[in-house]
Amino acid sequence: MNEDFTQDLRANYDRAYGNRIGFGRRPALILVDFVRAYFDPACELYADVQDELESAMRILTASRDREIPVMYTNVVYDQAGRLGGRFFQKAMPLHNFVAGSPMGAWAEGLNPAPDEIVISKQYASAFFGTSLAPLLTTLGVDTLIITGVTTSGCIRATCLDSCQHGFIPIVVADACGDRHPAPHEANLFDMNAKYGDVVSEAEVLEYLSGLEISR
Repeated sequence: MNEDFTQDLRANYDRAYGNRIGFGRRPALILVDFVRAYFDPACELYADVQDELESAMRILTASRDREIPVMYTNVVYDQAGRLGGRFFQKAMPLHNFVAGSPMGAWAEGLNPAPDEIVISKQYASAFFGTSLAPLLTTLGVDTLIITGVTTSGCIRATCLDSCQHGFIPIVVADACGDRHPAPHEANLFDMNAKYGDVVSEAEVLEYLSGLEISR
């Protein structure tokens, strides 16, 4: 792409969309689909996202220290994939998430605590067809810190639905990954322009460190 065009494009977007919502007062953390399929080179979903998981784990530790709500998503289907509808029909690698598949297990080192919520979903968004929105509302959450995989799929869908349900989407660039830099960067750019704030791990950790612990 022509360098001048790229600069003009960024300037155009900055002029039209150069706005940040900022962090709210009551955050929750979500770790989206950090399961073995994305870490096993033998799986067609492999995405080489170990660094992103480690970033998410550091944010997880800080979130637990500040006692903010933590939730995880995974994807689980019946043996025939009927619960996945057209999504299951279209995206062939989703067969890795049929109930009982080892590819659907948590990534090594990721162990949800007993008081943390696991939401099993069948579609890209953590909100679609799940109880995530009413859960966040019940907990008084206004900000959803989003980490996980993949940036162009489930992260983007979750960010968009977070915005549409009235929660501030905070997408952590360092803690989200994809199979290639191009879709990763393109979707971060678009989410940051239109739906939420894309931030660094350092920004999130600084924000969390300033929160009071509610007893």
